[in-house]
Amino acid sequence: MDLLHNLALGFGVAFTFQNLLYAFFGSVLGTLIGVLPGLGPVATIAMLLPSIYSLDATPALIMLAGIYYGAQYGGSTTAILINVPGESSSVVTAIDGYQMARQGRAGPALAAAGLGSFFAGCVGTIIIAAFAPPLTELAFKFGPAEYFSLMVLGLVGAVVLASGSLLKAIAMIILGLLLAQINTDVISGVPRYSFDIPELTDGIGFVVIAMGVFGFGEIIANLGQPAEHREVFTKEVKGLWPTKQDFHDAWPAVVRGTALGSLLGVLPGGGALLASFASYTLEKKVAGSQGKFGRGDIRGVAGPESANNAGAQTSFIPMLTLGIPPNAVMALMVGAMTIKGIQPGPQVMSSNPQLFWGLIASMWVGNAMLVILNLPLIGMWVKLLTVPYRLLYPSILLFCCVGVYSLSNAPYDVMLTALFGLLGYVFVKLECEP
Repeated sequence: MDLLHNLALGFGVAFTFQNLLYAFFGSVLGTLIGVLPGLGPVATIAMLLPSIYSLDATPALIMLAGIYYGAQYGGSTTAILINVPGESSSVVTAIDGYQMARQGRAGPALAAAGLGSFFAGCVGTIIIAAFAPPLTELAFKFGPAEYFSLMVLGLVGAVVLASGSLLKAIAMIILGLLLAQINTDVISGVPRYSFDIPELTDGIGFVVIAMGVFGFGEIIANLGQPAEHREVFTKEVKGLWPTKQDFHDAWPAVVRGTALGSLLGVLPGGGALLASFASYTLEKKVAGSQGKFGRGDIRGVAGPESANNAGAQTSFIPMLTLGIPPNAVMALMVGAMTIKGIQPGPQVMSSNPQLFWGLIASMWVGNAMLVILNLPLIGMWVKLLTVPYRLLYPSILLFCCVGVYSLSNAPYDVMLTALFGLLGYVFVKLECEP
C-alpha cells in the first residue's frame, strides 16, 4: 500500500503543468541529441547545468532525466538509418538495424526500437519504485573480482557477436584493448603511448572511434561502390509498421532485454552500454542457427534497445538511494542536486519525497511522451533515406564533424575521426567486424 500511496504522490507532482512541460522539453531535446551523432547527453546536461539555478529542484531534475533517456531513444534512429550510432549504447543496434534499412525495412526496425524502449522504460520505472533499496545492496556486493569477470564476459560476448572469422574478431578486441591503453597512468601520472602528443594524454574518446569506424568508414566504403549500389535503400519501402511475424519474433527479445538491462543498469560503470551488448549476445545464442543476425534480424534491434533503455532507467537507483553515480550522466545529476542544495543519498526518499517520487513518476510520463513523439516520426525518418546519396553523405559528414568538434572544441578530434574512418574502411575491406 505504501508503494501505491508513494506513486500517487509522484504522479500528483509529475502531472502539474510546469513539470509536464519540462518533461516534454527534456524528452524532445534528448531525442534530438541522440539523433545528432556525437552530441551526447553528458555534453548537453553539462551545458544546461548553469540554467537550472533559476528552476526549482523537481522540474530541473525532471528535465535533465528526460534528456538522458530521450537520448537513448534518439541514438537508435541514426544507428538504424545511416549506420552511425548516436549513442555508444546504440552500437549493436546498428548491426542489424542498418541491414533492415537497406532492405527497405527501416520502419519496422524503428518501431521495434521505439516500442521496445517504451516497454523497458515502464518496467525500469516500476523496478526503481519497488526494488530500489535491495538492488542497491546487490550493487554494493560487486567488488573488483566481479567487475573484472563482467568485463571479460563482455569481451567474450564481443567474440560471439562477430559473424565472420573468429581470429579476426579476437584481433579486433585486442586492437580495441590496445587503443584503450593510450592514456595517462592513474598511479604514476605518466602518459602512456601518447608519443608526446598532448591531446592523446587524455586517451581517445569513444565517440571519436565510433564515428570514424562506423560513420566515416561506411561512407568511404559506399563511395567505393558503383552509383546504383550506393543508395541506403537497395529495395523499395516495405511498410512502416512491423508485421505479425516481426511482433512474434521481437516480443520475447524485448522481455529478455528488459530483464537484463534492469539488472546491469544498477552496476556502476557503463550499465546501459554493457546491457545492450549482453542482450545482443543473448539473442544471438537463443536464436541459434535460425537467426539472421548481421543480415537484418529484428531481434538484434528489439533486444539491445530494450536493454539500454531499462539500463538507463535503473542507473538512477544507486544515484537516488546512495548518492553514488554509476555513470557520467548520473554524476552530473548529482551535481545538479547539490546545486539545488539537496544531499543525494538514502535520506532523499524520506526528507524530500515529492522530489523522489515526482522524478520516478515523470520517467513514466516521459517514456509515454517519447513513444507518442517517435512513432509518428518514423515516416519522416524513412523519407530521409530516399534523399540521393550524393546529397546525404555530405550532410552525414557535416553532422559528424560538428558533433565530434563539440565534444571538446578541438579540431584534433575531427582529424582523429577521419583517421579512424580510413581504418574503418580497411576493416570493411578485410571483412573484419567494426
